[in-house]
Amino acid sequence: MNESSIFTLERGGAPLLISIPHRGTSIPCALADEMTPIAKLTEDCDWHLERLYAFARELGASILTPQYARYVVDLNRPPDDANLYPGRDTTGLCPVDTFDKAPLYKPGHEPSREQIDARRAMYWQPYHDALASELDALRASHGRVLLWEAHSIRSVVPRFFDGRLTDFNFGTADGASAAPGLAEYLAGIVERDGRFSTVANGRFKGGYITRRYGEPEKGVHAVQLELTQISYMEESSPFAYDEAKATAIQPLLRELLISAMTYATAA
Repeated sequence: MNESSIFTLERGGAPLLISIPHRGTSIPCALADEMTPIAKLTEDCDWHLERLYAFARELGASILTPQYARYVVDLNRPPDDANLYPGRDTTGLCPVDTFDKAPLYKPGHEPSREQIDARRAMYWQPYHDALASELDALRASHGRVLLWEAHSIRSVVPRFFDGRLTDFNFGTADGASAAPGLAEYLAGIVERDGRFSTVANGRFKGGYITRRYGEPEKGVHAVQLELTQISYMEESSPFAYDEAKATAIQPLLRELLISAMTYATAA
């Protein structure tokens, strides 16, 4: 298996890397045979984000997307599978159930420690190697770089949060992964727009990628945006892209990216 089948990296010239680690939908055939029918629907995918962020190519962004589903291995979890939100329910490095707690594997086919290690080496590591390499290249060219972790989730997922989720959830690991005040600055832009709810470092503070690669003292500023899917698509199957909603939200996303990049590179 070569790297081109594991991820796609489109390189741009701006100090901006957009990582979309939960966009993949592929499941290897041998693994699919061990999984339940619901697993093959990959319902917990961050649907259509590569389309929603397509305008970022005009900004000169580099864009990194995986081929394989988070059900194979979750690229935004630490390699030791530590819980990023201690005391809260979450899915693991190789999830065994969906966001609705439906089993992903047929009885007795849950991944072993050896299988998890193999998936980490085959799928997780190449994505992270590419991410680190691109950040290094952009930092060498520009001095400072913004890593934008693009995520989306259904607006109602009782397993992870009560009620309806805020639309724009900015995370900078409580300020550790980016310049001071960046998450709050971005939330302020959304508040002034007035169409969507927003919060900085609330329920979603940033996953492993944000926390691992965000090193503002070394010139890498990482921000995660967890966006409600209802803001740009249909949240139920077949998870259709809503062109009208998406077109309406894209100018705000563009403003956020430009503002964050300016803020980070001037820090």
